[in-house]
Amino acid sequence: MPEDPNVRKDGNLVILAGGISSRMRASVEKASTSGPSASRLESRLVDEAGEKPKGMIGVGIGQRPLLDYLLLNARNAGIDDVVVVLGERDTATRPHYDDDATKRFLKGLHISHAIQRIPAGRKKPLGTADALLQALIARKDWANRAFIVCNSDNLYSTKAFQFLLDCPHRNAMIDYDRNALEFDQARIERFAVIEKDSQRCLRDIHEKPTSEIVEQVRDKNGVVGVSMNVFKLEYDRILPFLTAVPLHPVRQEKELPVAVKMMVREYPRSVVTIPLAEHVPDLTSFADIASVREYLEKEFGERS
Repeated sequence: MPEDPNVRKDGNLVILAGGISSRMRASVEKASTSGPSASRLESRLVDEAGEKPKGMIGVGIGQRPLLDYLLLNARNAGIDDVVVVLGERDTATRPHYDDDATKRFLKGLHISHAIQRIPAGRKKPLGTADALLQALIARKDWANRAFIVCNSDNLYSTKAFQFLLDCPHRNAMIDYDRNALEFDQARIERFAVIEKDSQRCLRDIHEKPTSEIVEQVRDKNGVVGVSMNVFKLEYDRILPFLTAVPLHPVRQEKELPVAVKMMVREYPRSVVTIPLAEHVPDLTSFADIASVREYLEKEFGERS
């Protein structure tokens, strides 16, 4: 795919934080009844995990939420304009980012918010594609520009954000080396794998891949790439697919990876994959809290 010399480094970021954290809350309930795992964490964290969005759980130094560190990495990469998509029941995120101390910590970032509402007759929002759609509706001034979009419960590195910002293509995604992820093998095997052509252009994203699919996508160096849901996208190119993406037949949500795949089918070789071998801390469930706390202490403790 040819490079586009007209692409500028737009420092725009959408963070998807509008979910209801159902897996986290289910894992908290399970842990609280089993006893031992809950007793290893202070009660404050147990309470926050059951009440707050995952990115707002105070797992960091001085009880700083994970989302602060994600934003810090983004700012250090050159991002300056951020939209955080919030759930309509979220009462924690906006006050935190309106706080003067938080503004000083994240000096240089303009942070705004978009609300993802729960439609009538549903118990949860419509999914990540709908969340991104709400952000783009709120930021029509980003039309004809590129932006990065990512989850709120993964700690993507400054390097990952820099790779996407520096990429000379309008649409891209990080292609993580599966062997560099520091999760247990069973968890790693559930991650979506990336199929690309010889020029590293995206062909497909395979959710819950079989062993046959894994071998199919393995590259000439033996590397299996996985998606951790961090993309660079062009506003006008992705927008129609966010509205057209169907509900998942089981989860009944509109999923961003499906919208990206629809875009690739309509515009082949439009998304380039960027290889990166590093761990991505993930705060999906209650069991992740201890390891994420340890990672943040190690990586940010000396700078706090």
